[in-house]
Amino acid sequence: MKDDLRKIDKLLLFLVTLMCIFGLVMIYSASSASTILRYYVAPNHFFIRQLLVLVVGFIFGFFVTLFPTNRYKFLAYLYSLFVLVLLMYVLVKGKIAGNAQSWIAIGPFNLQPSEFAKSALILFMAVFYNNLSKRNTKNLSLYFIPLLLAGIYMLLTLLQPDWGSAAIIGAIAILTFLSVPMIKKNILKIIKIFVIGIIVLALALLYKGGNILSSNKLSRLNFKEPCTRYQEESGYQVCNALIAISNGGLFGVGLGQSSQKYLYLPESHTDMIFPIICEELGSIVGALTILLYGVILYKIFKIAKRSDNLRTSILAYGTFWYFTLHIFINLFGLLAVIPLTGVPLPFLSYGGSYTLNAIFLIFVTERVAIENKKNKLKREIMSI
Repeated sequence: MKDDLRKIDKLLLFLVTLMCIFGLVMIYSASSASTILRYYVAPNHFFIRQLLVLVVGFIFGFFVTLFPTNRYKFLAYLYSLFVLVLLMYVLVKGKIAGNAQSWIAIGPFNLQPSEFAKSALILFMAVFYNNLSKRNTKNLSLYFIPLLLAGIYMLLTLLQPDWGSAAIIGAIAILTFLSVPMIKKNILKIIKIFVIGIIVLALALLYKGGNILSSNKLSRLNFKEPCTRYQEESGYQVCNALIAISNGGLFGVGLGQSSQKYLYLPESHTDMIFPIICEELGSIVGALTILLYGVILYKIFKIAKRSDNLRTSILAYGTFWYFTLHIFINLFGLLAVIPLTGVPLPFLSYGGSYTLNAIFLIFVTERVAIENKKNKLKREIMSI
């Protein structure tokens, strides 16, 4: 056990821990007004809840690092099935919040199955494709089974509706799918299949008469010049996010001194926490935060590159895409580069389900790093 823990990627763990601590500080600051004015709870309400989630996540993560990935097979399939059941259950008995029926109430906490669908999909793809590679099968159609699971997850998530999570589930599935060696060899066939799929989807949209998106969802697609659409929900949020970033300048107005958190940014402690960071601590700290994300992503990518089997490679690559998509979609949405989708920012945004899922994937990646070092040591011994 001690030998395994010595082999973890210490810099990755340090950076993630640092970001989580920074996130706690900013959650307390960003929510200090809304807790009293909107939620009518103590100022430290969200801080305490997030701290509890982090403690549980890191304790569970400790055991994840000790569990070999070659034992994931049964657990990955069971986990994927369990998440599928939760996604169906939430449509019937789920709690409605923010125009979406996405949560299952468990005592004082809310569970969001769509967040766990992302990690379940990564584990399923890692185990499934690793098993196919061992069988050395040439049947290309079998490689599409994980995409079928992803499609079911996406459909159930869209019915809530949670467009941001559905988009990330689909993107993780496709990007991970394209990293499989067998798929790379048959890329032209795959492209033809995707083109046919897109044509079928386009025909389905025409058949439906274009009435799939509500006016609220259509307004999100009109994301340019948000401050000219101030009365619309997405325009209101993005405009106030840009105002917060502008208010902060280079050095910020001071920790706890944000004016935009006084209900101008309704989700200042969750999806909108980055503008509060820039307003209170300045664009320099905002840039440093993005730089830290870059280092974290680089470390995860390097771990994936060093993997010498398909299972651990997909686990790490899937995690890399998971965090990359969340970071880019959140920040680009806030800056009005793409539509705002309500995607949380890793380690900084408040949220129980998302935080647990993110920490779990970090420790899965740490387990991959341990196995990479073990395998490298074995090869060195055998070469002597």
